[in-house]
Amino acid sequence: MELIIFLIIGALAGFAAGLFGVGGGTIIVPLLFIVFTQMDYSPDSIMHLALGTSLATIIVTSISSLMAHNKKGAVMWPVFKNLAPGLAIGCFLGAGIAGQISGLYLQLIVGVFLLWVAYKMFFGGKKPVFSHANDVAGANTELPSKPKQLAAGGVIGIASAIFGIGGGSLTVPYLTRYGVVMQKAVGTSAACGLPIAIAGALGFMFFGMQQQVDVPNTIGFVHIYAFLGISIMSFFTAKLGAKVAHILSPELLKKCFAVLLTVVGCYFLFKGLV
Repeated sequence: MELIIFLIIGALAGFAAGLFGVGGGTIIVPLLFIVFTQMDYSPDSIMHLALGTSLATIIVTSISSLMAHNKKGAVMWPVFKNLAPGLAIGCFLGAGIAGQISGLYLQLIVGVFLLWVAYKMFFGGKKPVFSHANDVAGANTELPSKPKQLAAGGVIGIASAIFGIGGGSLTVPYLTRYGVVMQKAVGTSAACGLPIAIAGALGFMFFGMQQQVDVPNTIGFVHIYAFLGISIMSFFTAKLGAKVAHILSPELLKKCFAVLLTVVGCYFLFKGLV
């Protein structure tokens, strides 16, 4: 029965991710939080399990996304090599930091983050459109030095672990700030999601085992059945969501999703404060 529930979550998360063009973490974390709560898991572990399992599922989706963007030549591999070590180390350490934060405070932190994402989606301007010539040439790109990119990767990695996301909402703005065209920023961010997800999942497993989590079918703070069910279904339904997205208005979709995130963010804050 549990596996069926997680397959349904995977189907919803994948479809929503493809439909709204966002990482699955913003969908998976709230849904897992609700399901784990209904399963009467320890309140101290629920949020940690949702975050760790979310990162584990992103391993599968990031590989698929990475391959698709790489075929289009949108991955800036030199930049990826500079960011990846910091992303991996930061995310692993971030899992340790999250493990030391109470479930209550994690709810509040994630709630605020979801409200911030909702605000950016609802009021953010349209993505800039770049010419094909600029895209190929990577015009106006002037990134910081390698040490600074490494440090930035560390910060993004830590935040990704605490929020249970693949880092796209942080990596893309970082790259576009320094003149990287949107196509390459998104493609490179997709590649960066892989070291974040792997290191984050391993971190939540490791630090969760140190705390001896008393929840069935888990390795540390990663729920195995949830990982399998969500990964399998989201892989297929994300493509369906993307097809539907081309039929409907993108701006309307973004605003609808922003409203959904606002509701979920307020729910987290309400549960944390009451």
